[in-house]
Amino acid sequence: MVRVRQQTPATRVTDGARAPQGSQVTTPSGTNLPRVGGYNQAVVLDAVRTRGEVSRVELAALTGLTNQTVSNVVRKLLDAGLVAEAGQAPSNGGKRRTLLSLRADGAYAVGVHLDPDAAVIVVVDLSGQVVGSRRLRLTDPGDADGIVDRVARAALRLVERAGVDRGRLLGLGIAAPGPLDGSSGAVVSPPNFPGWGRVPLTEMFATATGLPVALDNDATAAAIGERWIGGAERAGSFLFVYLGTGVGAGIVLDNTVLHGDSGNAGEFGHMPVEPGDRICQCGANDCLGPYCSPAAIVEDLVARHGLGAAARIGLKAAPDTVHLDWKALRRAARAGDPAAVDAVHRAARRIGQAARGATSLLDVERIVLGGEALRGIEGLMREEIEAAVNRTSVARTIRAIAVEPSVIGETVGAVGAASLVLHGNYAPGWRLLTEA
Repeated sequence: MVRVRQQTPATRVTDGARAPQGSQVTTPSGTNLPRVGGYNQAVVLDAVRTRGEVSRVELAALTGLTNQTVSNVVRKLLDAGLVAEAGQAPSNGGKRRTLLSLRADGAYAVGVHLDPDAAVIVVVDLSGQVVGSRRLRLTDPGDADGIVDRVARAALRLVERAGVDRGRLLGLGIAAPGPLDGSSGAVVSPPNFPGWGRVPLTEMFATATGLPVALDNDATAAAIGERWIGGAERAGSFLFVYLGTGVGAGIVLDNTVLHGDSGNAGEFGHMPVEPGDRICQCGANDCLGPYCSPAAIVEDLVARHGLGAAARIGLKAAPDTVHLDWKALRRAARAGDPAAVDAVHRAARRIGQAARGATSLLDVERIVLGGEALRGIEGLMREEIEAAVNRTSVARTIRAIAVEPSVIGETVGAVGAASLVLHGNYAPGWRLLTEA
Protein backbone atom coordinates (compact mmCIF):
# COMPACT_ATOMS: atom_id res chain seq x y z
CA MET A 1 0.00 0.00 0.00
CA VAL A 2 1.45 3.37 -0.89
CA ARG A 3 -0.97 5.63 0.89
CA VAL A 4 -0.52 6.94 4.39
CA ARG A 5 -2.34 4.39 6.44
CA GLN A 6 -4.84 4.72 9.22
CA GLN A 7 -3.36 6.31 12.35
CA THR A 8 -4.48 5.91 15.93
CA PRO A 9 -4.36 8.44 18.76
CA ALA A 10 -1.60 8.47 21.32
CA THR A 11 -2.06 6.22 24.36
CA ARG A 12 0.12 5.25 27.27
CA VAL A 13 2.69 2.87 25.84
CA THR A 14 6.27 2.55 27.02
CA ASP A 15 7.86 -0.07 24.80
CA GLY A 16 10.55 0.76 22.27
CA ALA A 17 9.04 -0.61 19.07
CA ARG A 18 10.97 0.54 16.06
CA ALA A 19 9.30 2.95 13.62
CA PRO A 20 9.18 1.94 9.96
CA GLN A 21 9.56 4.32 7.02
CA GLY A 22 6.01 5.58 7.52
CA SER A 23 3.45 4.95 4.82
CA GLN A 24 4.55 2.11 2.57
CA VAL A 25 6.44 3.86 -0.15
CA THR A 26 8.52 3.10 -3.19
CA THR A 27 12.07 3.87 -2.05
CA PRO A 28 14.63 3.98 -4.83
CA SER A 29 17.12 5.86 -2.63
CA GLY A 30 17.39 6.39 1.12
CA THR A 31 17.67 9.43 3.38
CA ASN A 32 20.34 10.34 5.92
CA LEU A 33 17.80 11.79 8.33
CA PRO A 34 18.01 10.10 11.76
CA ARG A 35 14.76 8.20 12.17
CA VAL A 36 12.35 8.45 15.09
CA GLY A 37 12.99 5.18 16.91
CA GLY A 38 9.55 4.12 18.14
CA TYR A 39 6.05 4.85 19.23
CA ASN A 40 7.00 6.88 22.29
CA GLN A 41 9.19 9.17 20.23
CA ALA A 42 6.29 9.78 17.85
CA VAL A 43 3.94 10.46 20.78
CA VAL A 44 6.32 12.99 22.36
CA LEU A 45 7.12 14.67 19.04
CA ASP A 46 3.40 14.99 18.30
CA ALA A 47 2.83 16.59 21.72
CA VAL A 48 5.64 19.11 21.18
CA ARG A 49 4.39 19.88 17.67
CA THR A 50 0.79 20.33 18.80
CA ARG A 51 1.35 22.23 22.05
CA GLY A 52 4.24 24.49 21.10
CA GLU A 53 6.81 25.28 23.80
CA VAL A 54 6.45 22.69 26.53
CA SER A 55 8.61 21.32 29.37
CA ARG A 56 9.60 17.71 29.99
CA VAL A 57 7.38 17.60 33.08
CA GLU A 58 4.43 18.82 31.05
CA LEU A 59 5.18 16.23 28.38
CA ALA A 60 5.03 13.47 30.97
CA ALA A 61 1.58 14.65 32.04
CA LEU A 62 0.38 15.02 28.45
CA THR A 63 1.58 11.63 27.23
CA GLY A 64 1.18 9.45 30.33
CA LEU A 65 4.86 8.45 30.12
CA THR A 66 7.20 8.47 33.10
CA ASN A 67 9.55 11.40 33.60
CA GLN A 68 12.53 9.13 32.90
CA THR A 69 11.00 7.82 29.66
CA VAL A 70 10.26 11.37 28.51
CA SER A 71 13.82 12.42 29.33
CA ASN A 72 15.23 9.52 27.27
CA VAL A 73 12.90 10.21 24.36
CA VAL A 74 13.64 13.94 24.35
CA ARG A 75 17.37 13.24 24.26
CA LYS A 76 16.88 11.13 21.12
CA LEU A 77 14.73 13.82 19.49
CA LEU A 78 17.34 16.47 20.31
CA ASP A 79 20.08 14.28 18.81
CA ALA A 80 17.96 13.75 15.69
CA GLY A 81 17.52 17.50 15.27
CA LEU A 82 13.72 17.31 15.47
CA VAL A 83 13.25 19.37 18.63
CA ALA A 84 15.29 22.10 20.30
CA GLU A 85 15.56 23.68 23.72
CA ALA A 86 13.80 27.04 23.61
CA GLY A 87 14.67 28.84 26.82
CA GLN A 88 13.16 28.44 30.26
CA ALA A 89 9.69 28.78 31.73
CA PRO A 90 9.05 31.41 34.45
CA SER A 91 9.98 30.21 37.91
CA ASN A 92 7.31 29.17 40.40
CA GLY A 93 9.82 29.35 43.22
CA GLY A 94 11.66 26.19 42.30
CA LYS A 95 14.07 25.27 39.52
CA ARG A 96 13.11 26.84 36.20
CA ARG A 97 12.02 24.27 33.61
CA THR A 98 13.63 24.09 30.19
CA LEU A 99 11.14 24.45 27.37
CA LEU A 100 11.21 22.38 24.20
CA SER A 101 9.95 23.34 20.76
CA LEU A 102 9.77 21.77 17.33
CA ARG A 103 12.68 22.37 14.98
CA ALA A 104 11.00 23.41 11.77
CA ASP A 105 14.17 22.66 9.81
CA GLY A 106 14.35 19.15 11.25
CA ALA A 107 12.67 17.60 8.20
CA TYR A 108 11.14 18.58 4.88
CA ALA A 109 8.71 17.11 2.38
CA VAL A 110 7.55 17.92 -1.14
CA GLY A 111 3.85 17.96 -1.97
CA VAL A 112 2.17 17.83 -5.37
CA HIS A 113 -1.53 18.34 -5.96
CA LEU A 114 -2.58 17.12 -9.39
CA ASP A 115 -5.59 18.78 -10.96
CA PRO A 116 -6.61 18.72 -14.63
CA ASP A 117 -5.80 22.42 -15.02
CA ALA A 118 -2.60 22.67 -13.01
CA ALA A 119 -0.21 21.02 -10.61
CA VAL A 120 0.51 22.90 -7.39
CA ILE A 121 3.92 22.02 -5.94
CA VAL A 122 5.13 22.98 -2.47
CA VAL A 123 8.08 22.29 -0.20
CA VAL A 124 7.16 22.34 3.49
CA ASP A 125 9.18 22.07 6.67
CA LEU A 126 8.40 19.91 9.70
CA SER A 127 5.98 22.49 11.09
CA GLY A 128 4.03 22.51 7.82
CA GLN A 129 5.19 25.96 6.76
CA VAL A 130 5.60 26.38 3.00
CA VAL A 131 9.21 27.29 2.14
CA GLY A 132 8.75 27.12 -1.62
CA SER A 133 5.82 26.86 -4.02
CA ARG A 134 5.00 26.79 -7.70
CA ARG A 135 1.89 26.44 -9.83
CA LEU A 136 2.49 24.56 -13.07
CA ARG A 137 -0.13 24.88 -15.81
CA LEU A 138 -1.06 21.54 -17.41
CA THR A 139 -1.98 21.94 -21.06
CA ASP A 140 -2.65 18.27 -21.82
CA PRO A 141 -4.27 16.46 -18.87
CA GLY A 142 -4.44 13.25 -20.92
CA ASP A 143 -0.65 12.90 -21.14
CA ALA A 144 0.25 11.10 -17.90
CA ASP A 145 3.90 10.52 -18.85
CA GLY A 146 4.37 14.15 -19.83
CA ILE A 147 2.72 15.41 -16.65
CA VAL A 148 4.89 13.26 -14.40
CA ASP A 149 8.05 14.33 -16.22
CA ARG A 150 7.25 18.05 -16.05
CA VAL A 151 6.05 17.99 -12.46
CA ALA A 152 8.99 15.89 -11.23
CA ARG A 153 11.54 18.23 -12.81
CA ALA A 154 9.74 21.29 -11.42
CA ALA A 155 9.60 19.72 -7.94
CA LEU A 156 13.33 18.99 -7.87
CA ARG A 157 14.14 22.53 -9.05
CA LEU A 158 11.89 23.91 -6.31
CA VAL A 159 13.74 21.88 -3.65
CA GLU A 160 17.03 23.24 -4.93
CA ARG A 161 15.79 26.85 -4.96
CA ALA A 162 14.44 26.47 -1.42
CA GLY A 163 17.91 25.50 -0.20
CA VAL A 164 16.65 22.36 1.53
CA ASP A 165 19.19 19.93 2.99
CA ARG A 166 18.59 16.80 0.91
CA GLY A 167 19.61 14.68 3.89
CA ARG A 168 16.51 15.98 5.69
CA LEU A 169 14.14 15.61 2.75
CA LEU A 170 11.80 12.75 3.66
CA GLY A 171 10.05 12.28 0.33
CA LEU A 172 7.34 13.35 -2.06
CA GLY A 173 3.58 13.22 -1.46
CA ILE A 174 1.04 13.12 -4.28
CA ALA A 175 -2.59 14.22 -3.88
CA ALA A 176 -4.60 13.04 -6.86
CA PRO A 177 -8.26 12.56 -7.77
CA GLY A 178 -9.53 9.07 -6.98
CA PRO A 179 -10.30 6.31 -7.26
CA LEU A 180 -6.99 4.82 -6.18
CA ASP A 181 -5.59 1.32 -6.10
CA GLY A 182 -3.57 1.60 -2.91
CA SER A 183 -1.92 -1.81 -3.31
CA SER A 184 -0.19 -0.77 -6.53
CA GLY A 185 0.06 2.98 -6.06
CA ALA A 186 -2.08 3.68 -9.10
CA VAL A 187 -4.92 6.02 -9.93
CA VAL A 188 -7.71 4.30 -11.84
CA SER A 189 -9.67 6.24 -14.50
CA PRO A 190 -9.85 9.51 -12.53
CA PRO A 191 -12.51 11.98 -13.72
CA ASN A 192 -11.31 14.84 -15.93
CA PHE A 193 -8.05 13.11 -16.84
CA PRO A 194 -8.98 11.73 -20.27
CA GLY A 195 -7.26 8.54 -21.33
CA TRP A 196 -5.97 7.69 -17.88
CA GLY A 197 -6.77 4.07 -17.20
CA ARG A 198 -4.57 2.55 -14.51
CA VAL A 199 -1.63 4.93 -14.07
CA PRO A 200 1.08 3.84 -11.56
CA LEU A 201 1.81 7.33 -10.24
CA THR A 202 3.82 6.19 -7.23
CA GLU A 203 6.28 4.19 -9.31
CA MET A 204 6.46 6.86 -12.00
CA PHE A 205 7.23 9.71 -9.57
CA ALA A 206 9.70 7.59 -7.60
CA THR A 207 11.62 6.83 -10.79
CA ALA A 208 11.48 10.44 -11.97
CA THR A 209 12.59 12.04 -8.68
CA GLY A 210 14.60 9.37 -6.84
CA LEU A 211 12.51 10.11 -3.73
CA PRO A 212 10.24 7.97 -1.55
CA VAL A 213 6.67 8.63 -2.70
CA ALA A 214 3.32 8.52 -0.85
CA LEU A 215 -0.01 8.75 -2.68
CA ASP A 216 -3.54 9.54 -1.51
CA ASN A 217 -6.70 11.07 -2.90
CA ASP A 218 -6.81 14.85 -2.73
CA ALA A 219 -9.58 15.18 -0.14
CA THR A 220 -7.99 12.73 2.30
CA ALA A 221 -4.60 14.37 1.80
CA ALA A 222 -6.19 17.73 2.59
CA ALA A 223 -7.67 16.30 5.81
CA ILE A 224 -4.26 14.90 6.81
CA GLY A 225 -2.67 18.27 6.15
CA GLU A 226 -5.35 20.02 8.18
CA ARG A 227 -4.79 17.63 11.08
CA TRP A 228 -0.98 17.92 10.91
CA ILE A 229 -0.80 21.69 10.67
CA GLY A 230 -3.93 22.61 12.63
CA GLY A 231 -2.48 21.30 15.89
CA ALA A 232 -4.80 21.62 18.87
CA GLU A 233 -7.31 23.53 16.70
CA ARG A 234 -7.85 20.41 14.58
CA ALA A 235 -7.44 17.75 17.25
CA GLY A 236 -10.27 15.27 17.64
CA SER A 237 -12.74 14.65 14.81
CA PHE A 238 -13.87 16.50 11.72
CA LEU A 239 -15.23 16.06 8.21
CA PHE A 240 -13.15 17.88 5.61
CA VAL A 241 -15.25 18.86 2.58
CA TYR A 242 -13.00 19.57 -0.38
CA LEU A 243 -14.08 21.48 -3.50
CA GLY A 244 -11.75 21.42 -6.47
CA THR A 245 -12.58 20.24 -9.97
CA GLY A 246 -15.00 17.95 -8.14
CA VAL A 247 -16.17 17.52 -4.57
CA GLY A 248 -14.73 15.06 -2.05
CA ALA A 249 -14.24 14.56 1.67
CA GLY A 250 -11.64 13.45 4.16
CA ILE A 251 -12.60 11.94 7.51
CA VAL A 252 -10.76 12.28 10.82
CA LEU A 253 -12.24 10.48 13.83
CA ASP A 254 -10.57 10.83 17.22
CA ASN A 255 -7.33 11.94 15.49
CA THR A 256 -7.52 8.89 13.21
CA VAL A 257 -7.53 9.43 9.45
CA LEU A 258 -9.94 6.97 7.84
CA HIS A 259 -9.15 5.37 4.50
CA GLY A 260 -11.62 2.50 4.24
CA ASP A 261 -10.94 -1.04 3.08
CA SER A 262 -9.94 -0.07 -0.45
CA GLY A 263 -8.36 3.27 0.46
CA ASN A 264 -11.18 5.28 -1.10
CA ALA A 265 -13.17 6.48 1.90
CA GLY A 266 -14.64 9.95 1.54
CA GLU A 267 -16.20 9.71 -1.94
CA PHE A 268 -18.45 12.57 -0.93
CA GLY A 269 -19.41 13.29 -4.52
CA HIS A 270 -21.41 10.04 -4.54
CA MET A 271 -23.55 11.00 -1.55
CA PRO A 272 -27.20 10.90 -2.69
CA VAL A 273 -29.17 14.13 -2.82
CA GLU A 274 -32.49 14.84 -4.55
CA PRO A 275 -32.63 13.11 -7.95
CA GLY A 276 -32.26 15.21 -11.07
CA ASP A 277 -31.40 14.87 -14.73
CA ARG A 278 -27.62 14.65 -14.41
CA ILE A 279 -26.12 11.19 -14.58
CA CYS A 280 -23.02 10.50 -12.52
CA GLN A 281 -20.20 8.43 -13.98
CA CYS A 282 -21.32 5.68 -11.60
CA GLY A 283 -24.72 5.60 -13.35
CA ALA A 284 -26.86 7.20 -10.62
CA ASN A 285 -28.86 10.39 -11.09
CA ASP A 286 -28.85 11.57 -7.48
CA CYS A 287 -25.11 11.83 -6.71
CA LEU A 288 -23.90 15.14 -5.30
CA GLY A 289 -20.91 15.52 -7.62
CA PRO A 290 -22.69 16.24 -10.94
CA TYR A 291 -24.59 19.11 -9.27
CA CYS A 292 -21.84 20.75 -7.20
CA SER A 293 -18.64 20.83 -9.24
CA PRO A 294 -17.63 24.26 -10.60
CA ALA A 295 -18.66 23.17 -14.10
CA ALA A 296 -22.06 22.05 -12.80
CA ILE A 297 -22.65 25.29 -10.89
CA VAL A 298 -21.87 27.32 -14.01
CA GLU A 299 -24.26 25.12 -16.00
CA ASP A 300 -26.93 25.52 -13.32
CA LEU A 301 -26.68 29.31 -13.42
CA VAL A 302 -27.15 29.39 -17.19
CA ALA A 303 -30.08 26.96 -17.04
CA ARG A 304 -31.91 28.84 -14.26
CA HIS A 305 -31.11 32.46 -15.09
CA GLY A 306 -30.53 32.44 -18.83
CA LEU A 307 -27.93 33.66 -21.27
CA GLY A 308 -28.55 37.28 -20.30
CA ALA A 309 -27.37 36.68 -16.76
CA ALA A 310 -24.45 34.62 -18.05
CA ALA A 311 -23.39 37.45 -20.38
CA ARG A 312 -23.73 40.02 -17.57
CA ILE A 313 -21.40 37.97 -15.39
CA GLY A 314 -19.02 37.24 -18.26
CA LEU A 315 -19.58 33.50 -18.64
CA LYS A 316 -18.71 31.81 -21.94
CA ALA A 317 -20.33 28.54 -20.81
CA ALA A 318 -18.13 26.42 -23.06
CA PRO A 319 -16.40 23.14 -22.11
CA ASP A 320 -12.94 24.71 -22.40
CA THR A 321 -13.76 27.86 -20.40
CA VAL A 322 -14.84 26.31 -17.10
CA HIS A 323 -11.78 27.63 -15.24
CA LEU A 324 -12.34 31.22 -16.40
CA ASP A 325 -16.12 30.96 -15.98
CA TRP A 326 -15.74 29.76 -12.41
CA LYS A 327 -13.48 32.69 -11.56
CA ALA A 328 -16.03 35.08 -13.09
CA LEU A 329 -18.93 33.45 -11.23
CA ARG A 330 -17.09 33.65 -7.90
CA ARG A 331 -16.23 37.28 -8.53
CA ALA A 332 -19.87 38.06 -9.33
CA ALA A 333 -21.08 36.20 -6.25
CA ARG A 334 -18.73 38.22 -4.04
CA ALA A 335 -20.12 41.39 -5.63
CA GLY A 336 -23.68 40.29 -4.82
CA ASP A 337 -24.94 39.45 -8.31
CA PRO A 338 -28.27 37.72 -7.63
CA ALA A 339 -27.86 34.97 -10.23
CA ALA A 340 -24.33 34.11 -9.06
CA VAL A 341 -25.32 34.17 -5.39
CA ASP A 342 -28.30 31.94 -6.13
CA ALA A 343 -26.14 29.41 -8.00
CA VAL A 344 -23.62 29.23 -5.17
CA HIS A 345 -26.35 28.96 -2.52
CA ARG A 346 -28.11 26.15 -4.39
CA ALA A 347 -24.88 24.15 -4.61
CA ALA A 348 -24.10 24.84 -0.95
CA ARG A 349 -27.54 23.62 0.10
CA ARG A 350 -26.93 20.34 -1.70
CA ILE A 351 -23.51 20.02 -0.07
CA GLY A 352 -25.15 20.77 3.27
CA GLN A 353 -27.76 18.08 2.64
CA ALA A 354 -25.04 15.51 2.02
CA ALA A 355 -22.94 16.78 4.93
CA ARG A 356 -25.93 16.47 7.26
CA GLY A 357 -26.12 12.76 6.50
CA ALA A 358 -22.38 12.31 6.88
CA THR A 359 -22.17 14.15 10.21
CA SER A 360 -25.15 12.23 11.56
CA LEU A 361 -23.43 8.98 10.65
CA LEU A 362 -19.97 9.96 11.92
CA ASP A 363 -21.01 12.09 14.93
CA VAL A 364 -18.36 14.76 14.31
CA GLU A 365 -18.71 18.22 15.77
CA ARG A 366 -16.85 20.11 13.03
CA ILE A 367 -16.95 20.45 9.25
CA VAL A 368 -13.93 22.05 7.60
CA LEU A 369 -14.25 23.60 4.14
CA GLY A 370 -11.28 23.79 1.80
CA GLY A 371 -10.04 23.63 -1.74
CA GLU A 372 -8.91 26.10 -4.37
CA ALA A 373 -12.37 26.30 -5.95
CA LEU A 374 -13.77 27.86 -2.76
CA ARG A 375 -11.58 30.93 -2.97
CA GLY A 376 -13.62 34.01 -2.20
CA ILE A 377 -16.96 32.25 -1.66
CA GLU A 378 -16.23 30.40 1.57
CA GLY A 379 -18.62 32.66 3.46
CA LEU A 380 -21.54 32.08 1.07
CA MET A 381 -20.99 28.33 1.14
CA ARG A 382 -20.48 28.23 4.87
CA GLU A 383 -23.75 29.92 5.85
CA GLU A 384 -25.84 27.52 3.77
CA ILE A 385 -23.98 24.40 4.90
CA GLU A 386 -24.11 25.48 8.55
CA ALA A 387 -27.85 26.04 8.32
CA ALA A 388 -28.41 22.66 6.66
CA VAL A 389 -26.42 20.56 9.12
CA ASN A 390 -27.72 22.28 12.24
CA ARG A 391 -31.37 22.51 11.22
CA THR A 392 -32.06 18.79 11.57
CA SER A 393 -28.88 17.28 13.03
CA VAL A 394 -29.64 14.45 15.44
CA ALA A 395 -26.97 15.81 17.80
CA ARG A 396 -28.08 19.47 17.66
CA THR A 397 -29.67 19.29 21.10
CA ILE A 398 -26.26 18.40 22.53
CA ARG A 399 -24.04 20.75 20.54
CA ALA A 400 -24.03 22.66 17.29
CA ILE A 401 -21.87 21.50 14.40
CA ALA A 402 -19.25 24.13 13.59
CA VAL A 403 -18.46 24.88 9.93
CA GLU A 404 -15.03 26.43 9.55
CA PRO A 405 -12.60 27.35 6.75
CA SER A 406 -9.36 25.44 6.35
CA VAL A 407 -6.47 26.69 8.45
CA ILE A 408 -4.19 26.07 5.45
CA GLY A 409 -6.09 27.95 2.77
CA GLU A 410 -6.31 27.37 -0.95
CA THR A 411 -3.07 25.34 -1.16
CA VAL A 412 -4.50 22.70 1.18
CA GLY A 413 -4.25 20.01 -1.51
CA ALA A 414 -0.52 20.44 -2.09
CA VAL A 415 0.31 21.04 1.59
CA GLY A 416 -1.81 18.01 2.41
CA ALA A 417 0.22 15.97 -0.09
CA ALA A 418 3.44 16.95 1.67
CA SER A 419 1.80 16.15 5.00
CA LEU A 420 1.27 12.57 3.80
CA VAL A 421 5.02 12.15 4.16
CA LEU A 422 5.36 14.00 7.48
CA HIS A 423 2.32 12.30 8.99
CA GLY A 424 3.39 8.90 7.71
CA ASN A 425 6.82 9.21 9.28
CA TYR A 426 6.07 10.95 12.57
CA ALA A 427 2.42 10.60 13.58
CA PRO A 428 1.87 8.11 16.42
CA GLY A 429 -0.05 5.04 15.32
CA TRP A 430 -0.39 1.33 15.99
CA ARG A 431 1.79 0.56 12.96
CA LEU A 432 4.77 1.66 15.10
CA LEU A 433 3.96 -1.16 17.52
CA THR A 434 3.05 -3.93 15.07
CA GLU A 435 5.57 -3.59 12.26
CA ALA A 436 9.29 -4.22 12.34
